[in-house]
Amino acid sequence: MATDGSDPIPPHKTFDTILVLDFGSQYSHLITRRLRELNVYCEMLPCTQKLAELEWTPKGVILSGGPYSVYSDDAPHVDPAIFELGVPMLGICYGLQEIAWHFGKNVLAGEKREYGHAYLKVDRHGDGEAGGHVDKLFAGLEDDMEVWMSHADKLSHLPDGFITVATTSNAPFAGMAHKTKKLYGIQFHPEVTHTPKGIVLLKNFAVDICQAKTDWTMGKFVDQEIARIRALVGEKGQVIGAVSGGVDSTVAAKLMQEAIGERFHAVLVDNGVLRLNEAKQVKETLTAGLGINLTVVDASERFLSRLKGITDDPEKKRKVIGNTFIEVFQETAKKIAREATSDRAGEIEWLLQGTLYPDVIESISFKGPSATIKTHHNVGGLPKDMNLKLIEPLRELFKDEVRELGTNLGIPEDLVWRHPFPGPGIAIRILGEVTPEQVRIAREADYIFIEEIKAAGLYRKVSQAFAALLPVKAVGVMGDNRVHAQVIALRAVETSDFMTADWYPFDGAFLKKVSRRIVNEVDGVCRVVYDITSKPPGTIEME
Repeated sequence: MATDGSDPIPPHKTFDTILVLDFGSQYSHLITRRLRELNVYCEMLPCTQKLAELEWTPKGVILSGGPYSVYSDDAPHVDPAIFELGVPMLGICYGLQEIAWHFGKNVLAGEKREYGHAYLKVDRHGDGEAGGHVDKLFAGLEDDMEVWMSHADKLSHLPDGFITVATTSNAPFAGMAHKTKKLYGIQFHPEVTHTPKGIVLLKNFAVDICQAKTDWTMGKFVDQEIARIRALVGEKGQVIGAVSGGVDSTVAAKLMQEAIGERFHAVLVDNGVLRLNEAKQVKETLTAGLGINLTVVDASERFLSRLKGITDDPEKKRKVIGNTFIEVFQETAKKIAREATSDRAGEIEWLLQGTLYPDVIESISFKGPSATIKTHHNVGGLPKDMNLKLIEPLRELFKDEVRELGTNLGIPEDLVWRHPFPGPGIAIRILGEVTPEQVRIAREADYIFIEEIKAAGLYRKVSQAFAALLPVKAVGVMGDNRVHAQVIALRAVETSDFMTADWYPFDGAFLKKVSRRIVNEVDGVCRVVYDITSKPPGTIEME
């Protein structure tokens, strides 16, 4: 499949941009998110990025943390030309050590690891020998502040030309700044919520020191993106894309509809493992509500027949569903192409894909794509003989930006804030074999759980919630009769980035009500449990 979806006007050529160079920290993506929250556009590239191959000039550079030791033979290092770029630079944790290593190779293993909360003392220098710019990083912050540390190595001494701007009891050089150049390093992580005032420091760097404009807004983005789509597709080109009713595909579809109208063909494949009444609701919402040209394909029997007999292999479930989706989508695409009338213009050349920036980050991370915990459920891997070019209008956006964009496009709030739903659907919330009966039980229990969350006014507080069907039976007593029936596990989490998550602390009365309703209303269930596993070690989904 061709992927010639290059952007003629990428955001970094329109907006002031901060460049984050990633050394593989689990927190790297958060740096980008925090700057975007400040309305400063930011892009992340691997630390191995060659400056000569960068076709744009950032307003500033941030070097991320990482799990390495700069003095190791196999340690990653930035292109030395980055230090000659002449723009402000901030090194975070490993990034600080990378700056110090470049200017003097003065990093060593610490006597003890510093992990968790620490109290930072800021050193102020005024307008003396350092020229006044060194204090800008901590402007507006207390002289003593709480920060989050995660390091084992530390500086043995300051490199030439630098002065200390912050210390902790375990790190005498927890912050440093160059006397004449706008080069800064900090040993702590301002991007995590555990550093309460970290966002202020990042703003000081990006806005006050780098002088980046705070004009990255979804209002500006939508106008630019519609113009970009029209330029790519042309006056007659047509686009096809899968939709699920989730926020990402809905926003992408609405954006395409705004740009090219009925020349965008949305396809909803009913795979038999959607939520209760979902196919019908999505059709009504997208067609009547948003005016999107939609084809619904009921392939539920095909999917369920291929899932038959798969009892204890979650990856096989995902692959069967993914491969069957590709098959159905390809058939539908060819049918739509045959039926396209001449007055609707050219052939279908483009495939809409709802790629988000976290997907891009994972693919370009210095460490490479994350270890496969489970097959990614985004649409992808369509056969090469489809010969479609990708168009990915959301690929520069985080989830919160997609929600804001959806609001700008007039998409109803209940759709914009809908919880994520996996591509394999309820199939990976049924532990064990997926049958029509198991789907019914899981659907009905899930519907009750979500209905009660909404009724309690908790839906926006919970990031994701669902009911899963366990592959066990338990004894119960119902109507004076002994029963041997199935067990439902409820799961609800709160998270800001979906990379880590904590279970949501419902009160006992709420859980009692949900349990009572599920046992009374869902035939075949006699027991309900609540999953209190955080991520990690658990994943958000059951399979």
